[in-house]
Amino acid sequence: MPLITNIIRGSEAERLMLLVHGFGADERDLGGLLPYLDAEGRFVTVLPRGPVAAPPGFAWYDFGLPGDKLDRGFLAALDQLDDLLDEAAAEHGLPRDEAIVAGFSQGAGLALALGLRQSARSHPLAVLAMSPAAPPAALADADWDAAAKIPVLMQHGTQDPLIPVARARELARELEARGVPLVYSEYPMAHQVALESVQEARSWFDAVLSGDRPAAPVPADAPEGPVKSVTAADFDAEVLRSEVPVIVDFWAPWCGPCHQVAPVVEQIASMREGSYKVVKINIDENPAIAQQYEVQSIPLIGLFRNGRLERKALGAKPRQQLEAELGMLVIP
Repeated sequence: MPLITNIIRGSEAERLMLLVHGFGADERDLGGLLPYLDAEGRFVTVLPRGPVAAPPGFAWYDFGLPGDKLDRGFLAALDQLDDLLDEAAAEHGLPRDEAIVAGFSQGAGLALALGLRQSARSHPLAVLAMSPAAPPAALADADWDAAAKIPVLMQHGTQDPLIPVARARELARELEARGVPLVYSEYPMAHQVALESVQEARSWFDAVLSGDRPAAPVPADAPEGPVKSVTAADFDAEVLRSEVPVIVDFWAPWCGPCHQVAPVVEQIASMREGSYKVVKINIDENPAIAQQYEVQSIPLIGLFRNGRLERKALGAKPRQQLEAELGMLVIP
C-alpha cells in the first residue's frame, strides 16, 4: 500500500529531502522545521506517514515487538521509504544521489539505514539523524565503502529519557570507526528537537551542499551514574558473588516503561548506597541472562541475595512500591 505523503516544494527547489517523523507523530510533524532548515526553498521535501497506528499518531514499526519481529518491521519500513525516494526522484525529476534523507527518533534510525545500506540504487547525498532510535538491523547491512563518502549529522539530547545519550554515543562511535564523515552533537534537551540543533543542521546543510564532508571527533563518555551497567561477562562477579544484596534492573533501549522507572532505580541506588548494590542489564545485548532468569516482560527489577534471585517486581512503579515488592524496609 502506498504511503500517505505530503510534498512541500520550495520556490528554488533543485534537490529532494526525505523527512521522516518519529513514533506517535505523522507526516505533518516535522514540516514545522522547514522554515529553519530550508529558508531559501532549496528542496522538494517529502513528508511520509508511518504505516502503523500509534495514537495520537503513527509509527514505522512497533517498538514493543521482540527483537526478530522488531527487525522485520524496521526492514519493511526501510524498503517502503527506499521505494518512496525512488518514486519522488522520478516524479519531480530530481536526482536521488543529490537527496538528503533526514528524520527524528524512529525516522532518524531509518534515515541512517536508508543512507548507508547496501543497494543497487544510488545512495543519497547525506543523512541528518535527530535523536535516532536505531535497532540492530539499522546498520546490519551497511555499505561501509560507500558510507565513507556520505556525510552524517547526528544530534542527541543529554537528558533524553527514551534513548540514553550513552546509546547515541555508541552508535556515533561505530559510524566514526567505520570511516563515516560524521558530526555528532549533543544538546541539553530531552527527546526532542531544539532551535539550536536545527540551526546547526542548517549550517551543516550549507556545508554539504557546497561539496564538503564535515567531520569532528565524537566526545568522550559522560561519567556513569549511580546504576552500573553489567553484562553476561561480569554478571557472576557483580551480582551472584556480591557480598551485599543486589538490585538488578532488566531493561532494553526500546522499552518506554524502562526509561520511566530508570530515575526511580537511580534514586534507590543513591539512597541505599552501602546496603545494596544496584545494577542494570540490557536484555537485548545479554539474552542468555534474560532467558536464565525467565525475564519475559520488562522492566523487571530483581533482588539477588547470596547468588539467587530472591524477589522481583514487574513494571514501572513508585520507589516505595518497588521497595515493598522487593522485600526491602521502605524508606519514607
